[in-house]
Amino acid sequence: MAFRLNVDNALLLLLIFIPITLVLEYVVHASPTTLFITSAVAIVPLAGIMGKSTEMLAEHVGAGLGGLLNATFGNAAELIIAIFALEAGLHDLVKASLTGSIIGNLLLVFGLGALLGGLKFRRQVFNRTAARLGATLLLLSAVGLTIPSLLHFTRGGTGSASGAEPVADAAMVSGSLSVEIAAVLIVCYVLSLVFAFTTHPELYQGASHHEDHGEGGPVAGPAWSKGKSFAILLAAAAFVGWMSEILVGGAEEAAHALGMNAVFVGVIVVALVGNAAEHSTAVLVALRNKMDLSLQIAVGSSLQIALFVAPLLVFLSYAIGPAPMDLVFTPLEVAAVAISVIVVGQISGDGETHWMEGVLLLGVYVLLGLAFFNLPA
Repeated sequence: MAFRLNVDNALLLLLIFIPITLVLEYVVHASPTTLFITSAVAIVPLAGIMGKSTEMLAEHVGAGLGGLLNATFGNAAELIIAIFALEAGLHDLVKASLTGSIIGNLLLVFGLGALLGGLKFRRQVFNRTAARLGATLLLLSAVGLTIPSLLHFTRGGTGSASGAEPVADAAMVSGSLSVEIAAVLIVCYVLSLVFAFTTHPELYQGASHHEDHGEGGPVAGPAWSKGKSFAILLAAAAFVGWMSEILVGGAEEAAHALGMNAVFVGVIVVALVGNAAEHSTAVLVALRNKMDLSLQIAVGSSLQIALFVAPLLVFLSYAIGPAPMDLVFTPLEVAAVAISVIVVGQISGDGETHWMEGVLLLGVYVLLGLAFFNLPA
């Protein structure tokens, strides 16, 4: 409990960056780099508050729906940032942040949970069948996000020697294919919810059991009412939107000034900022020996990004963006997602985890981060 209070207090102290950012934006008119840094720091506690209020809502509605709420509103900060970037036409930043969210949840969030939980408990277990289904859905999402990229580079590479028309044709085909794949991914996501909450809910009861009777002891009733939790959630989401608009406005200039390429900013920096809610919640429940819930948050959040948020942004780009967005990612982004899915599938297949597996996941994340950092600006 003391650890949780310290985390909450640290997050509350960071809320001071909200008025600081507003003063710098509307009074001082500070540089975009300064605004990018202060708004990014301001979003971290707001994302944490969204995660806390979602936890309180989850205790009112039950573990299964609670896990979905946690993943959904945990991703709200990332979705809001992506929408503002989409509206500004920063498609590369949007796609990089999607990639970063997927690999961040799978490698960083799950890795931290496995490492810190494993240091406290020698062996932590979770439902193997549910974990395998999650790994299979992750593989589907990786395939869906890879196909447009493969088609684009194949057709573009074939026509590059004969002029620009084949390249333009490749972009048109990959764009239409992205819309079709987005529709398939959303349908698969909806059906996965039907599976989890209607036809096979027993597979997801492990989190509920550990939550009430795990080694961490019984959990007290919700500290916030449903109305208070929802009101705080909406208020935090509104401020996240405000800070996100400022952050996106300074993203490109900040990347140049700080010597970072735009892909690294999206994959690592923006994704870390948006993932603050999952980082805190998934690690804290792992420390209470609730690895079912920790895995559900990490994998469920990645699935929601790949199967719902990414397709949704493709459709939204036709309404709010200056141009439609496709699902064509860079080769390194495609490789990063594929590697993350394979590694997590390998580690979660046996239904248990320990601290060394957390080290391995974090090691892969660091290696990928170094690769993105060293891309040419």
